Amino acid sequence: MNKYIAELIGTFALVFCGTGAIVINQQSGVIVTHVGIAITFGFIVMAMIYSLGDISGAHMNPAVTIAFTIAKRLPLQQVLPYIISQLAGAFLVSITLQYLFPANETLGATLTSGTEMQSFILEFILTFFLMLVIIKVATGSKEQGIFAGLAIGSTVLI
Repeated sequence: MNKYIAELIGTFALVFCGTGAIVINQQSGVIVTHVGIAITFGFIVMAMIYSLGDISGAHMNPAVTIAFTIAKRLPLQQVLPYIISQLAGAFLVSITLQYLFPANETLGATLTSGTEMQSFILEFILTFFLMLVIIKVATGSKEQGIFAGLAIGSTVLI
């Protein structure tokens, strides 16, 4: 059960800080900036990996959970509880942000500025890079241990 609570907390922290930075940026007239938002996402991912990684692996994302299952680092029977925990954390933080910022219409939603295909390709490539880094530094014989959080957080930041 600790694993699932850790996933809920980690996902909550990730979305609260990252999406919260986007909302604060919108509310404050772009004071946080895109760089500030990227730094916030990268640092919160790193902090949650160091804080919760030894409990649950700090996946905080169904894509990471699925990748760890494919890499045989997470038993199949834990996939659904992990994903439910992550979705619960995201749902709870969405309610929290809606309560804190009721006038904000988008609540940090990612809105496309180009075509849908352009956005899909960009997200696909960036997700590929992130999953590559996660799998290479957090699994197998080349596991980086203490540096995994730094490498993964830096990739999210970029």
